[in-house]
Amino acid sequence: MKLSDLQTKKIISVLSGRNLGSIIDVDIREDGTIESLVIEQGKNIFSFSRDVDSRIFWTDISKIGEDVILVKKD
Repeated sequence: MKLSDLQTKKIISVLSGRNLGSIIDVDIREDGTIESLVIEQGKNIFSFSRDVDSRIFWTDISKIGEDVILVKKD
């Protein structure tokens, strides 16, 4: 699977059911495995500035589906 394939999927929390954001980058270990996904949480509508980006660790991913990535994080 390519990074561009992951970037088209919604990140959904299995704990709350809410959309956590979209993937903008990945952190890769020296051995080539993915450590975490960097998530853009959105923009502030009044200031047009981005909120702080967060990370979803690979171990927090429950399932990667056709349209969504389910994570154990809120």
